Amino acid sequence: MSAYLIVDTKVEHPDEYEEYKKLAKPIIEKYGGTYLARGGELDIRETDLWTPSRMVLVEFPDMVSARAFVDSEEYAPIRPMRRRNAKCTLFLLDGN
Repeated sequence: MSAYLIVDTKVEHPDEYEEYKKLAKPIIEKYGGTYLARGGELDIRETDLWTPSRMVLVEFPDMVSARAFVDSEEYAPIRPMRRRNAKCTLFLLDGN
């Protein structure tokens, strides 16, 4: 069953964030991830709990693969680059 990495991102330093994206993409793909949406147009209809900024949606084959990516040794040195250049809410969603 698929699992999804969902990230709401407020990019603060666009040039540096572009470098993060280049480095993160092959690691995501190594763990079976496929980008389904990456910063596309938002049509926000309700905001009772939060107001999203820039959404990223990545599909993984399963929750094990999604967690493996987030917790991987390969991603560990890249994560601080994201944190320096953007504010994020990141979560994994099981697709059952």
